Amino acid sequence: MLDDPNKIVSAVCHGPASFLSAHRADGTWLFKGRQLTGFSNEEETQATFAGNAPWLLEDRLRLAGANYVAKPAWTPHAVVDGNLITGQQNYSAGVTADAVL
Repeated sequence: MLDDPNKIVSAVCHGPASFLSAHRADGTWLFKGRQLTGFSNEEETQATFAGNAPWLLEDRLRLAGANYVAKPAWTPHAVVDGNLITGQQNYSAGVTADAVL
């Protein structure tokens, strides 16, 4: 679906974690070089999840090759990169839905 500009791929908060396992037939990560957002390291720390997590989403997305973009913690924030639309955290659900529409 990501390669079809008539289809929308969207996720909010920790949802972009599902993108980490998406690879092309040649092994390259499907979202490499794409601009996106998701739950930030700062939000993980403030929500007290960071100490219990084996990895942090922001770090993993960056390491995989995403152009990760965040706003200050808990700010409604959506990133649109073509047909890829992502929201930073739960407060971003509305602005992400608006972008999808």
